[in-house]
Amino acid sequence: MKLRVVCRKLYDYVRYDLKEIAFPSSLPDPPDMKKRLKLSWEERIWVLKRAARLYAASWVRDIGPDLRPDDYKNDDMTDEPNGDKETTKGKEPSTLEDLAVAARGGMETLRPALQRVYMTRAASYRDALKSFIQGYQEGVQQVMEKIEDSKTKEDGDIPKKPT
Repeated sequence: MKLRVVCRKLYDYVRYDLKEIAFPSSLPDPPDMKKRLKLSWEERIWVLKRAARLYAASWVRDIGPDLRPDDYKNDDMTDEPNGDKETTKGKEPSTLEDLAVAARGGMETLRPALQRVYMTRAASYRDALKSFIQGYQEGVQQVMEKIEDSKTKEDGDIPKKPT
């Protein structure tokens, strides 16, 4: 009799508890949750085409107005008052574009480009550090002047004892 009970408990453990430990079931949905309807095959194909087109367009720097018309409408509505718009040809190439062009040329062209990037970065850090030190020294000087002013006021207010 006891062996039968032990076997039944072991069987129930493997069947229910072990399965729940290894593969836990998710919590049930709340009662107010509405289940989404399944998409038809035409809708699935449309979603797949749209996702593939957006993914392919994401590899291009400027994906154009056909994929994001809302962004381009805002740009057209906010024209500059002068009517002067910058063209992409008139812009100065960014650091990333410079590095990309240099990387295509090989190590000989990449090394000077990287040195330029590091030197500009070091110069900006140096300038920032200099301005921070200068501001810090000015702040310390102002605090020291306030302390000296408060000491002279205290000395002037309190009469000294004659000796």
